[in-house]
Amino acid sequence: GDLCSAHSRAGRLRDGRDVAGLQVAAPAAGGRRDRRRPAGPVTGSGPDPLPRSVPARLEIPKIDVRTGLVPLGVEPDGALQVPTDFAVAGWYTLGPTPGQVGPAVVAGHIDSYRGPAVFFRLSALRPGDLVRVARQDGLVAVFRVHAVGRYPKTAFPTGQVYASTDVPELRLITGGGAFD
Repeated sequence: GDLCSAHSRAGRLRDGRDVAGLQVAAPAAGGRRDRRRPAGPVTGSGPDPLPRSVPARLEIPKIDVRTGLVPLGVEPDGALQVPTDFAVAGWYTLGPTPGQVGPAVVAGHIDSYRGPAVFFRLSALRPGDLVRVARQDGLVAVFRVHAVGRYPKTAFPTGQVYASTDVPELRLITGGGAFD
C-alpha cells in the first residue's frame, strides 16, 4: 500500500485572520486569550510557538474533516500506533503538540472494510489549504499546507516526517492499499 503525507507550517495571529500570507492561530471560542502578547499580527522571522497543550479537535475545511483526536504512541515493533476508530484521527504523544516547535504528527485511516475513513480525501489537499487544531488550552493552532506527498509503504520518508524543525509544523499521515 501507499502512504500519504501532508506537511503544514504554522504562524500565529491572535484574532484569527490571515495577514500577509501568514498562517494563523487564535483563541478558540470561549477559550482563554493568550496574554503574552497584545492582539494583532505577528511579524518577524517566523511563527510564535505555543506551549505544550493536548490537541482536542482537528478541522480540515477543504476536505470536510472535523474529528476529535485520540492519543497515539508506538507499537512494540516501533511503528506508530493507529486509531482504533476509523472515523477519528490521533496525535503522536511522544512528539510536539500542534503549535509547539517541531513536527507534530497526526495519523488517521484512509478507509476501512466498510468504506471511506477520516483521511479518505487527504490526497486532495493542496498548498495553501488550512488545517486547524483546537487545543485543550483554548487556543487553535492553524496551519497552511505546504506539501502533499505519496510514498510506497516500503519507502516512507520517516526521517523527513519526524525530523526536527525550528518552527511549528504539522504532519498528517494516512495509509492505503490492501488491508494487512
